[in-house]
Amino acid sequence: MLGRRKKKGTAPGQVSEYVEEVDAPDGSGLDVPFDDVEGGPYDVSDLPEGVEPAATRLDLGSVLFPIPEGAQLQVEMSPDGTPQAVHLVTQFGRITVSAYAAPKSPGQWREVASELAESLRGDNAEVGIESGPWGREVVGVTQNADLRFIGVEGPRWMIRCVVAGPSGNVAVGSPLVEIARTVLDDTVVRRGDDPHPVRTPLPVVLPQALAEQLAAAQQQAAAQQQAAAQQAAQQGQQPQQGQQPQQGQQPQQGQQPQQGQQPQQGRQPQQGQQPQQVQQPQQPQNRPEPPRRGESGSAMQQLGL
Repeated sequence: MLGRRKKKGTAPGQVSEYVEEVDAPDGSGLDVPFDDVEGGPYDVSDLPEGVEPAATRLDLGSVLFPIPEGAQLQVEMSPDGTPQAVHLVTQFGRITVSAYAAPKSPGQWREVASELAESLRGDNAEVGIESGPWGREVVGVTQNADLRFIGVEGPRWMIRCVVAGPSGNVAVGSPLVEIARTVLDDTVVRRGDDPHPVRTPLPVVLPQALAEQLAAAQQQAAAQQQAAAQQAAQQGQQPQQGQQPQQGQQPQQGQQPQQGQQPQQGRQPQQGQQPQQVQQPQQPQNRPEPPRRGESGSAMQQLGL
């Protein structure tokens, strides 16, 4: 399976330098057996007995990773209200670590990387394949952001890390890429024994404290929107300052109403017609953009770019 080249003399939590190795014209030299990996990402079953992975990591159920200093969490919700992804927002850009179901046989990330590259080219992005600590990485330069996709395969799981930032921020050696690799190096995957179709995201479960904070923020935002909508509706029902309601039109001097015709009165609303209400603003989404899920849509559409 794919993995990182062996690191010699590298302390835990650090990422060593790597040497690009392409042994075959088809790029198979970028693939590294997972069993040859030293360090993370880890399968939860490989941790020493008695080690609690959530003690130093954010526990999202299927995947656990450390939170870099100064980073903020951004929760992406699906249309049905379930958590879909948690992004790490840093001063340099955004990092998204997601776990997917994979078959026992290796090669899923190689296929996914090829599809991502093709999709990015279809979006008129400049695309390159680079050799990284865990093997092949897909780099895309778009009008909205620069992207780097890092994949690692483990026992029946695959991790995809998406690094997104302004122009130049996803280059090798940049602070954003170094942070992303440090996060991956200490990531733990808890796949479980439940069957999952290949390539589907593994379930994301928010910690209770984070779920409560998210619910409180959503309630506060909804209350603010409702209050703003009611205030706007009330203002729309009041006559503008200095404007008087139109009265029924009076006949001009010397002009008599035609027989059978009555002077027009102020127009009344039609029966059953209500004053139009100001449309309530849509609830803001919890993410900027992306990223992501499923097989449909281009790479940039999945990321919200």
